[in-house]
Amino acid sequence: MTEEVTGEKGHSVADDAPNRPPAGPDAGATRLGLCSVTFRRLPAAEVARYAADAGLEVVEWGADVHAPPADPGTVRAVREVSDRYGLTCCSYGSYFRATPGELAEFPAVARASVLLGAPRVRVWAGSTGSRDTSPDERRTTVAGLREACRIAADHGLELAPEFHSKTLTDTVASTSRLLDEVGADNFGSYWQPPLDAPDEEALAGLAELGDRVLAVHAFSWWPGNSRLPLAAREDLWTAAFRQLNGRGIEALLEFVPGDDPSVLGREAATLRRAAAQRPVHQR
Repeated sequence: MTEEVTGEKGHSVADDAPNRPPAGPDAGATRLGLCSVTFRRLPAAEVARYAADAGLEVVEWGADVHAPPADPGTVRAVREVSDRYGLTCCSYGSYFRATPGELAEFPAVARASVLLGAPRVRVWAGSTGSRDTSPDERRTTVAGLREACRIAADHGLELAPEFHSKTLTDTVASTSRLLDEVGADNFGSYWQPPLDAPDEEALAGLAELGDRVLAVHAFSWWPGNSRLPLAAREDLWTAAFRQLNGRGIEALLEFVPGDDPSVLGREAATLRRAAAQRPVHQR
């Protein structure tokens, strides 16, 4: 549920994170991590430290604050921070929307992803919902995403749009159609439970998208955008991980209650438990 924006050599990991729980076999085939926008007000080094302390393996660095594509020096520094804390950058959270005039900016986005060591760029599918987008506007967005996929492929990268309202990926049907329209081998989708969707509906959408899902954003919002502990919808996430079992993708925590970094360890423990397919009532 990455929010839209308009628009952040040292000592050893052991020194900073002595009590970090190992990811271990409980994480299964899915790597667990954090979207840096969860703590966009914190410096990158603090975000990385919290993620490492929570035993997370990967991070999606956001382009809005922590790793702006127009500032390669900052992007390199973020890569060094990741390395220092034993984290892998699994994706680059860009705000490229494939709207007219944006394509000239995408090569810098691709270069930043390479600097971070990220194999995938998170993008957005336009700036209007599927019902509010005219056929011509949709064709323009599809063409922009197709060209971005070509540029990304030249850099050895995947592309995946956020599964989000007010874009062309606001429904499963429109997302599936978009994936077909772009038709690129390096183009997949993110997934997250749609706001106010019951568990069964959300999981049916995940099943329909199937292996076209490259990563998921994990949160527990209900109703609307009221932020709850992840445990409030742990059964949803346990079922989602059963569907994703063996896929080897990433599940990334986003927007914890109160934007409070002190709860990240608790949220990561819930995510780890769900990934191990042991809901609370079965422990």
